[in-house]
Amino acid sequence: MKKIVIALGGNALQDGNKGATAEAQLEIVRETVKHLADIIEDGNTVIITHGNGPQVGRIVIQNEIASDVTPAMPFDVCGAMSQGMIGYHIQQALGDELRKRGIQKPVATVVTQVVVDKKDPAFNNPTKPIGPFYSKEEAAKINEEKGYIMIEDSGRGYRRVIASPEPKRIVELETIKTLLEKDNVVIAVGGGGIPVIEEEGILNGVAAVIDKDLASQRLAEDIDADILIILTAVDNVAINFGNPNQRNLNRVNTQDMRKYVDEGHFAPGSMLPKVLAGIRFVESKPGRKAIITSLQKAKDALKGLSGTIIE
Repeated sequence: MKKIVIALGGNALQDGNKGATAEAQLEIVRETVKHLADIIEDGNTVIITHGNGPQVGRIVIQNEIASDVTPAMPFDVCGAMSQGMIGYHIQQALGDELRKRGIQKPVATVVTQVVVDKKDPAFNNPTKPIGPFYSKEEAAKINEEKGYIMIEDSGRGYRRVIASPEPKRIVELETIKTLLEKDNVVIAVGGGGIPVIEEEGILNGVAAVIDKDLASQRLAEDIDADILIILTAVDNVAINFGNPNQRNLNRVNTQDMRKYVDEGHFAPGSMLPKVLAGIRFVESKPGRKAIITSLQKAKDALKGLSGTIIE
């Protein structure tokens, strides 16, 4: 039996060809949890993490549009809302699936805060776009009124950008450990966790987005997991991606993976954080393994039959 952290990518929560409704999300999640249940059914202890990009973006839009009627919630609160919403769908769907299979395991979502360093360089260079698109004139007005940093985004308009600092400490770690000891399936650090700054023992939320793969790696280390599985839209990590000489990676050590990182094979906003999370986790303790693959190949990858395995 292994202790496994599974980080769900956005495709496990949302289908771009379907509507962005709660009903559509739950429909996708009900299919996703079948793959998670397969891994649990094999006797493994499973901790689930997930992204929240589209969901928190929509919550921000709802808040901004309704701000003339009711005050908009700050970004950290929107992040907490998204954790609750996504966690609710996963725990409901997974609980139903486990009961269908005769598996009596409680499923619990922990609204999770993650401490970041207020001196993190990311706060001086916000890069993470969030929320709706605005015209140049609207963006200038928002910048003047609210102090938000607004940048032009790929010719589609202007968007607010916020920092993406490194995760330092998971506040609810002991709660998560206690639930695991009681044989719960735990859903935690959703969307990378709610970023908070700690000063003199007091926590305060901050407008930022923690990368969910790096937060998942932090959690996996802290609970002494055996395996970190990072699920994405492709079956394998590749070098020379999209070129005629593309090569999929199967089993690879951290030294070679770092070389590929240095050679610039992985896009910063896409595969790079997944690869870095995998490298860090494997190097943190002998015997640990990281797997990057698709949801559909996760069970095969655990058997060494698919995916990119970093060891």
